[in-house]
Amino acid sequence: MKISIGSDHAGFSYKEQIIAHLKDAGHEVVDCGTHSSESTDYPLFIIPAAEAVARGETERGIVLGGSGNGEAMAANKVKGVRCALCWNDETAELSRRHNNSNVLSLGERMISIEIALQILDIWLKTPFDGGRHSRRIQELDAYEAGDGMDGMKKIAAS
Repeated sequence: MKISIGSDHAGFSYKEQIIAHLKDAGHEVVDCGTHSSESTDYPLFIIPAAEAVARGETERGIVLGGSGNGEAMAANKVKGVRCALCWNDETAELSRRHNNSNVLSLGERMISIEIALQILDIWLKTPFDGGRHSRRIQELDAYEAGDGMDGMKKIAAS
């Protein structure tokens, strides 16, 4: 799988370890930066990682920071991205099964690297369940496309 990854300074250490983990598992990685632990602004590195997913250049994306909150918010500004902030196995699995998340956000200051890698592996292997969850994704897509609540309600009624 081809995966884009981006972090700010607070997620840099985990980013480097995750890249090695992904490459060891046979994945191709597009590193959107940052490239050091010097203080930086997360949108500069998170948005490019999310845009790569939205454009179809990568199949999935990973974003990292201190808490992962700002990174998830930034990634979710990109049309077509469904970024999930995950902190345990269950949030990782459900973000894929129910929400078809295509970007994963992790907080380096919130969880150990062992838990982060476990979450990552679960997130990568878990499929989207589809079914009733597909309609909900379609509703989000309609809203994002500018169809508003009316567009969402039409999908819900179908």
